[in-house]
Amino acid sequence: METFLGLDYPTLWYLVVGALFSGYGILDGFDLGAGAMHLFINNDKSRRIALNAVGPVWDGNEVWLVIGGGTLFAGFPVFYATLFSAMYIPFMLFIWFIILRAISIEFRSKEPMKWWRSMWDVSYSISSAMIAFLLGVVLGNVLQGFPLDENFDAIEPNLWMFLNPYSIIVGLTTLAMMMMHGAIYLSLKTEGKLFDHVVQMLEKCMIGFIIMYIIMSLYTLIFLPHLAERFKEYPELFILPVLAVLSIANIPRLAKKQKYLSAFVFSSLTFSLLLIMVAIQLYPSLLIATNDPANSLTIYNAAASEKGLELMLTIAAIGTPLVLTYTFIVYRVFWGKVKLDEHSY
Repeated sequence: METFLGLDYPTLWYLVVGALFSGYGILDGFDLGAGAMHLFINNDKSRRIALNAVGPVWDGNEVWLVIGGGTLFAGFPVFYATLFSAMYIPFMLFIWFIILRAISIEFRSKEPMKWWRSMWDVSYSISSAMIAFLLGVVLGNVLQGFPLDENFDAIEPNLWMFLNPYSIIVGLTTLAMMMMHGAIYLSLKTEGKLFDHVVQMLEKCMIGFIIMYIIMSLYTLIFLPHLAERFKEYPELFILPVLAVLSIANIPRLAKKQKYLSAFVFSSLTFSLLLIMVAIQLYPSLLIATNDPANSLTIYNAAASEKGLELMLTIAAIGTPLVLTYTFIVYRVFWGKVKLDEHSY
């Protein structure tokens, strides 16, 4: 098998896909979180400020989801087909909520009527929360695995099969984490009474996330012991969960000192560390067949051809710096507190 920098191409592509979804989680995570708490902001002006905090960047953040999905399809087409066909209903709901959220953002301030704006506020907040929750549901099922036949098709998939206790816990943990991430971001973009209100919400979001993270960790250790096997095999990897816990603990410490930019950095670092742990827990598997390990999907039996992966890595090496440059410029231009004008949402 051909290698590059000592790693085979399926492993390299596994790292690329992981990096892109980490970028998506960090960037779209805060605007989904800000949207999920939108209804807890009281008056129209404050809601407009909160909406305009994510207004210039939300659609650019979703580019990372498009690229991540594209790389997943290009690099691991068998896994892509199995996952999307098995979880058809959750993914269709996910797409509908993405569409509904975009419409809500664009339509919300088109008319001055209170009922009109309230309707789109509810739509925006619920769709943001459901997107975050469904992302966690999908992740929980990937970690847990589900029955697959010899053709890598899910056996009798249905909605209730995937709304199991673990996926719901991971979904709620993801939602809580994104709400915390979003509250930190809003604290960087607001001032005055709205800033004070956001800080109060941040305190509650941090407590909610820490509680859900503890519940998720305990459930994983008790009921999904296979996810700890890699860490038992390589004890040096325990540095990752230790760093994740320290990163999480540092967020409320920094928030208390009103160092919100540093808190945002550590919130982003927490996203990355948790997803790195997920990647290590699964590798080299992509989807575990709970009925027969021989039917599991790995980065090798689900990957595209080596020549195809090699070509796509070249394209990724060219395209990734462009996306990073674009992202940097957008955030640099719209840095600072939100000020409403005639062009605002």
